[in-house]
Amino acid sequence: MVNTNAEITRLKDLMPASGRMKIRIMIDDRQSTVIETPFPRPWQRSHPISINWQLWQELSVSQRDLLFLHNVCWLISVRLLKPELYQGIAAVGVLGTVFELFQADAVGILAAGGLTAIAASQVWRTNTGNQAKLDADDVAVRVAQRRGYSERDAVRHLLEAIETVPRIEGRGGMNYTELLRSQKLKSRLGTANTPPAARIRTQ
Repeated sequence: MVNTNAEITRLKDLMPASGRMKIRIMIDDRQSTVIETPFPRPWQRSHPISINWQLWQELSVSQRDLLFLHNVCWLISVRLLKPELYQGIAAVGVLGTVFELFQADAVGILAAGGLTAIAASQVWRTNTGNQAKLDADDVAVRVAQRRGYSERDAVRHLLEAIETVPRIEGRGGMNYTELLRSQKLKSRLGTANTPPAARIRTQ
């Protein structure tokens, strides 16, 4: 059996430097999922990734690596405070709502509040939608290549992890997002060049 402290240390070394100061790894055997990454809150200085230790050990080391990197890469890609259109609209809406509250203007409060809700909903969809998860897969494969995996091996191990997790968690099968990710990775395996065998330092 793998020591939890040793595994956490290994995973910290695996993640990109940009994530080490922002992410904390936790063990939580009460959760029903193999790995859980809550949506980050902008006021938090660090963001948790929690692992069900019993379920985690049913994956191979390489599958764990790629699954973990996917979650890390998704988490650090979320940009709640990035000055883009919908973030700006949400900020204006919040300020407008506060102003209208002080003015006691019911119509203004409803209008500003509605604007805030619409913009916040768009920010949520942008960061949690299927494309965000597909992008996180791409980044995870690139990070894995910097850790000694070949592109093809990284893609294959991530695909295996996606397909294995529903069984480990006792689900009937993959959800829609997992099916999309699986299909894209399978397509990539069919076209990716096969480089020399990876020197995987974790095995």
